[in-house]
Parts: sequence; C-alpha cells; structure tokens
Amino acid sequence: MNGLTKTNEKETIAISNLINRSAAEALRRQISEAAEAQRGHEMVSDFLTMMDRWHGSAEVWDDTLEAEILEQQAYAIRRLKVFPPRGTTYFSPSSANSCKREMYVKLTGAARDNSDSQPHQGRWQRAGTAFGDTIQRDLLFIEKHYEKKFGEKPPFVPERTAHGFPMWERFARKFHSVEHRGYTVNFLGQPDGILRYKDGTRVGLEIKSKQTTSAQTTEYSMRGPKEDHVKQCVVYSIMYGVDDYLIVYGNLSKKAWVMTPEEYAKNPDLRAFYIHVSESDRQALLDDFVDVLQAVKDGNPPRLDVEKWTFNNYKTACALSLTDAELEDIRKQVRQVGRSRLPDWKKQAYYDALDFIERVRKEAM
Repeated sequence: MNGLTKTNEKETIAISNLINRSAAEALRRQISEAAEAQRGHEMVSDFLTMMDRWHGSAEVWDDTLEAEILEQQAYAIRRLKVFPPRGTTYFSPSSANSCKREMYVKLTGAARDNSDSQPHQGRWQRAGTAFGDTIQRDLLFIEKHYEKKFGEKPPFVPERTAHGFPMWERFARKFHSVEHRGYTVNFLGQPDGILRYKDGTRVGLEIKSKQTTSAQTTEYSMRGPKEDHVKQCVVYSIMYGVDDYLIVYGNLSKKAWVMTPEEYAKNPDLRAFYIHVSESDRQALLDDFVDVLQAVKDGNPPRLDVEKWTFNNYKTACALSLTDAELEDIRKQVRQVGRSRLPDWKKQAYYDALDFIERVRKEAM
C-alpha cells in the first residue's frame, strides 16, 4: 500500500505541475495579448491624432515637394514595371477572401468579365482611389513639415525603398513566391503603404473608403475592420514581412460642414483599426490558397459562394462552370434566404446572382 500511495503522490504532483505550467502559460498569453492590444490602441490614437492635427490646420504649400512627388510618380509609371514570369499563375492580395470558385476559374484560364458598370460605380471607384492618393500625399508632406508646424516629430513616416521612394504602390510592387504544403503559392501586388512608427516598428497601411452615409464610420456602425481587408493585410504580411497593420477607413460622406466637438466625436469621418498578423494567420491563409491550387490540379472546382457574388469578377465563367446539381443547390439557397429574416438588400443580392446565372446559362444553350 505504501508503494501505491507514493505512486499516487507522484502522479498528483506531476498533474499539479502540469496544471501550474498551463496556468502560467495562459497568464503569459493574456499579458502578451493585453500588451499587444494596448500598443495597437496607442498606434491608432497616434495615427488619427496626427491626421486630425494636420487636416485641422492651414494647408502647407510646397511646390518643390509637389513637383518631386509628380516626378517620382512619372518615373514609376515609366520605369518600375513588375510582371509575373510568363505562364505563371498567381493570386492578388485583394482576392484573399474571394470566392474559391472565382479563384479556381481564374487559375484555369477563364476570361474575366468585361461588362460595363453603371456610371456612378465608376465615379465611386475613382473617388476611393483618389482618397488613398490623398492620404499618401499627406504623409509625404507630414514627413517634411509636421515637426516645423507642431514642434514635434510625427509618430509615423513613410518607409523608403532602396532607391529612396516611399514604400507604397508602384514603388513597392513585387512578385513573391512561398512554398507551402508542396505547392508554390505566387502573389503579385502593391501595398497602400509601409510606415515607420516612432519606436522604429514597421507598420503596414491599408486605406479604404466609405461613401454612402456619414453613419458608416460611427462607432455603432463600424465595430472593426472587414474580414476582406484583414486577409488582404495577411497577404501583405507574407509578401513584405510586416506583422503590424493599420486599416484606415475614410468616409467621403460628411455629417455637416460645421460640427461641435461632440458631434465630430460621434460622427468621425476617419477611423483606424490595428491588427497583428501572427504566423498562424499566415499559415491558415496559405492553406486556403493551396486548397484552390489542389482543386485545380484535381479538376475539382470548389463550391460557389453566393454571398460573395457581387464583387466576383468571373461571374460568367462561374455560371457556365456549374453542374445541374450545383445550380439546384443554389436555387435551394435562394429559396431559404427568401424565407429568412435577412434585410431585403441582402436577399436581393442572392436573387440577382441566380437571375444572372440562369440567364447566362440559357443564352449559352
């Protein structure tokens, strides 16, 4: 009995030590996550404060810098061209959260849709691009004039390429390959920006716009970044080795020209969110891309995601690739959505998808 008792005591001590180690590890994780969240909050606050101070003061005019920016852009357009190797398939960062069926048909050589858009959509897209250009221009002016204007260094400045260009757009465009699960995953893209924080940390910048109503960027309406934009940052993390990101949303629709401080606090037109990309985030996203490559190799197309139909750039190819069984499954989904409590505008997206698919397939018969 004594031997059995001693054995039980040893097992009890071993279990106790294991529990203590697990508890200690959990505590370390909590402390690390809390510190990361605090640091992210500080980055967001510093960025928004910097931009509000800059935009809330008299505009700085600098013809020399303006000319330099235009000259660099012209040089990039003419000289800095990056293309994938001939015959190579690749993914773009913006497709990170796309429908896998869309990615599948693209990789199999299907034609991209070439239909005209509605005129307001073209202006919408151009306004969003112009907003990103404006933020990048402001960051260059901030880099040169912020300290003189406010008596302190800006918390963020653009990182520079080996040739001295700001680390964004054409200046930073690259083709990047990663080996994962026996596959080569290729990416081609260019970031909205890579910045240097005041402590020397490299911070990625992703700029997005909102344009429908001023309420879109209130704290009530916008609780966090969109999943599409987070995954896009994960791809850039893979490509550029940056773990910390700010996703910045600018609302081009304003509540009013004149607002009290309280009104502005409730209706900000500029929001920012911090995300930290972990190695597990990168591996999980690479798994998704490899799933598509495996599907192409096997000739086994992934299921069409109707929820992502609106921004699918290969609608026609996807519609024509469906089997009769897949089409019937989509009809079933649409019927279920019709009986659901989803808002009408979300239901309409499903109806539009089915109408398009059936029309294209009928025309092809």
